[in-house]
Amino acid sequence: MNLHHLNFLAILVAAISTMVVGFLWYSPLLFAKPWMREMGYDPNDKAKTQEMQKSAGPAYAGSFVASLLAAFTLALILDGLHAENVHHGLMVGFHVWLGFVATVQFTGALFMKQSMKLFAINTGYQLVCFLAMGTILAIWH
Repeated sequence: MNLHHLNFLAILVAAISTMVVGFLWYSPLLFAKPWMREMGYDPNDKAKTQEMQKSAGPAYAGSFVASLLAAFTLALILDGLHAENVHHGLMVGFHVWLGFVATVQFTGALFMKQSMKLFAINTGYQLVCFLAMGTILAIWH
């Protein structure tokens, strides 16, 4: 495994892209209200909202580290497959999401008795992230 073939700037940009997608995905523009409802949060509870905002920093930091690891791993897979175009990036991103992310999240949702709406919102976010990361990493190979 030759790590010198990896584009570490592309890995960083791919990880950042997941944060951008997350800010949009879970914003009032898209799924904030249904996500909050499915999670059992009351958007009118100002105290709970402020409590969530105070603890957001460590959650965002941990999420970014996880995104870096995901982007690095996806870059290794794409490099091993010699994937160097948008089509390859999309296909690999989709199949990694389908085979590993969606299945693990589905199993978790079943055992935690999550609603399928919450599963769809969260797993849909992951799908968009893996498609974006795959595309970025493949074209910046």
